Amino acid sequence: MFKDKTIWITGASSGLGKHLALVFAQQGAKLALSARRKDKLEEVAVAVRDLGSSCLVLTCDVMQEDQIIQTLAAIENHFGSLDVAIANAGYGVYGRLESLEAKDWRRQFEVNVTGLFLTAKHAIPYLKKTKGRLVLLGSVAAYLPNPNTGAYGASKAAVHSIGKTFSLELSGTGVSCTTIHPGFVDSDITRVDNDGLLHPDREDPRPKNLMWPTEKAARVMVKAIAKRKKTYVFTGHGKFMAFVGQHFPVLAQVMIKKIMP
Repeated sequence: MFKDKTIWITGASSGLGKHLALVFAQQGAKLALSARRKDKLEEVAVAVRDLGSSCLVLTCDVMQEDQIIQTLAAIENHFGSLDVAIANAGYGVYGRLESLEAKDWRRQFEVNVTGLFLTAKHAIPYLKKTKGRLVLLGSVAAYLPNPNTGAYGASKAAVHSIGKTFSLELSGTGVSCTTIHPGFVDSDITRVDNDGLLHPDREDPRPKNLMWPTEKAARVMVKAIAKRKKTYVFTGHGKFMAFVGQHFPVLAQVMIKKIMP
């Protein structure tokens, strides 16, 4: 499906971004990988090239609009076109809403919402040339109350709304918009503090028995992107929780209290 297609992934230095790159590489895609940590990107690039795919590494902070614009120009200059843009960069602010400072809230939305929007906005003109695919990374948290991660949940609820709007506005252009809402997937998201700094040894508080391996998650995401699904919720528990959150909000509150610290 994606052989010789050009795929741009933001936040590609670890987690879902990294494993998406590897799955696309296995299909023979050409990868443009961006993130803030170039050393980690280079490690992913080595793995991509070992799979026989070409790879372009670009340092890009999605909070800097000029860097997004420069990244897209570099991708077109190097590969000649763009077929899939995946706005994957994101992180989570931790803390009860009443304890968060303005800087925490602003950074949460600057990365997860504004950065994602600007990635999409500037990628769309390139995708229109190829009738390509726009992909936005949300979360099952968009559908549920989020004690201690309320800012994150609010940002992903915004992503959900943005995805629905893009799907409507892009109708007739040939460009599809897929918003993906994962459940619990193994990643570093809980090991990044409110200032965006990684703490590799920090314990993940999420329930281990519900956690999906990142590689498995990446594979089902690529299938959803291939089918141009408008909204895709996974894992199994994620689908169930999203359904309950939408239709049985009181039950959702009880469930969340039991499974989250």
